[in-house]
Amino acid sequence: MLDYDEEADAYDATRGGEPRAAAAAAAVTGLLPEDTRTLLDVACGTGTVSRRLAAGPPGLRVTGVDAAPRMTRMAAKRIPGAVVLGDSRRLPFPDGRFDAVTSVWLLHLAEGPDDVRATVAECARMLRPGGVYVTTVDKSAAHDVGSDIDAVLAPRPRRPAQDRAGHVESYAVEHGLLPAGRARFRGHGQGRSPRSTVADLRRGWFTRLAPDDPLTAHLIARLERLPGQEVPRGEPEFTLLAFRKPPAG
Repeated sequence: MLDYDEEADAYDATRGGEPRAAAAAAAVTGLLPEDTRTLLDVACGTGTVSRRLAAGPPGLRVTGVDAAPRMTRMAAKRIPGAVVLGDSRRLPFPDGRFDAVTSVWLLHLAEGPDDVRATVAECARMLRPGGVYVTTVDKSAAHDVGSDIDAVLAPRPRRPAQDRAGHVESYAVEHGLLPAGRARFRGHGQGRSPRSTVADLRRGWFTRLAPDDPLTAHLIARLERLPGQEVPRGEPEFTLLAFRKPPAG
């Protein structure tokens, strides 16, 4: 897994920046009940999405939590006084504290199903009765857009997807949450070009493929023969699922 303290400084520039954050925040907001007043953004990263959520519906108070110290320091500049350091599997808040909880681009990073279950359980614990949990699912699959680059990368080994929609829904139901909607949004600025994909291979971006692996060299050679070396292919479309905690009584 990438070291997100090391990634922090370049994170926004390499992940679509403000346009992607705006699209994510708008899609999340569309799944929130109108009476949402408190929201916990789990794995808030640099705070780009958190800040836009906080600037959305009037009166919404957003709290961010992230496990990477440098990420939390950057997020704290965007939503001052509202960011804490914490593990998504052991959130540092009492039960039922928030009207809504979000985890955008988090579950796919889990080491295994137990970690996903623990995170979903904690997000459910944070919700008041009637509250809503919103999370991204199937993140890696969203990046496969049917391009010539995807065809070249097809032989690469892949880690099992921990955020498959069906699995996440089953974990949510296990912890008393009910499906409450879905949305999609565009990953602006994240379309792969052959040249950017070569750079990602060389820096170990694909976690099951080391930079010095012979397969890496083979894939790089094929990518370097593709036309339009600087031309981004299609952008990913990310999926959000929403779950509601049933009202008391």
